[in-house]
Amino acid sequence: MLGWALTFFVIAIIAALLGFTGIAGAAAGIAQILFVLFLILFVVFLIMGKRRPRV
Repeated sequence: MLGWALTFFVIAIIAALLGFTGIAGAAAGIAQILFVLFLILFVVFLIMGKRRPRV
């Protein structure tokens, strides 16, 4: 998921440099949503891993 966020971020930068502001804004928004989702899932799985006792 982090890879997809970075991909959309690169697309946003390239589109912004070429003057496609609508596409750049959309790609940046998607990248932001994916990054936040990645962080939430990372924290959830980190907490779940700490709660489960190791055998």
